[in-house]
Amino acid sequence: MSQDNSANPRTSARAFRAAKAEGRAALVGYLPVGHPDVPGSYAAFEALCGVGGDGPGVDLVEIGMPYSDPVMDGVTVQRATTRALANGVRTRDIFGAVERVASTGTPAVVMIYWNLVERYGVDAFARDLANAGGSGLITPDLTPDEAQPWLAASEQYDLDRVFLVSPSSSDERLAMTLRACRGWVYATALMGVTGTRQSVSSMAPELVARIRAASPETLVGVGLGVANGAQAAEVGAFADAVIVGSALVAQLLSAQDAGRPDDLSGLRAVVADLAAGVRSVTRTPTADGEPSGAVRG
Repeated sequence: MSQDNSANPRTSARAFRAAKAEGRAALVGYLPVGHPDVPGSYAAFEALCGVGGDGPGVDLVEIGMPYSDPVMDGVTVQRATTRALANGVRTRDIFGAVERVASTGTPAVVMIYWNLVERYGVDAFARDLANAGGSGLITPDLTPDEAQPWLAASEQYDLDRVFLVSPSSSDERLAMTLRACRGWVYATALMGVTGTRQSVSSMAPELVARIRAASPETLVGVGLGVANGAQAAEVGAFADAVIVGSALVAQLLSAQDAGRPDDLSGLRAVVADLAAGVRSVTRTPTADGEPSGAVRG
């Protein structure tokens, strides 16, 4: 099973548990730091958290660090991160974004490619992330068997370690990854890169079922492809959290392309739809301990 650091008030798993206590899945929203520029991205993160809006925001913010050679980012995210890199975003800007999100009371995790952490210094990055109020890291290109420096630093600074599993993960690899996670596990529900989809992959519930069979207590966030509230409701019926990225990034790109980079109304509208979606399904445990969803009346 994944390791538990629930005593840490920063842990992102608290967002999962708080949502579960309400009988629903948590909503996790991803945006990259630095798009359309660094101050503009900070404002967008606040909008994700519900600041300036009329309804609830996301339960957990996933802050992406732009990278020149991504292995997981689809076309939409790559467009935004390429613009951010061209505008001069720096790794240190992550910590400002984390502080901004943490100030709203919403926990924040950072999604980052491992070379950037190594260049910064693993211990120094963990220290500065913890000091900024961050919960931990999602590391898409780092596997647990190559993560000894991060395992040590995350223990020292009490940070979440969120590794990825996919439908292609063998049972042995799945079990090893779940043991190494701290906080929760990121289940990539589709093979390939990120991007919105017209329907939710049938592989998603199958992968979550495999995770629960291997480690019933592990919290599971499902990502890749959710584009709207209806899909969020579908995923929220069987996962502990619904992770959304491209659908949110697309709103910022559209506003920028229209010459209104400060317009966050589209972003807020999508967040409201997604938040309504995860709240439209009541999750109740079945006899075998797995959640079962039913549409609220």
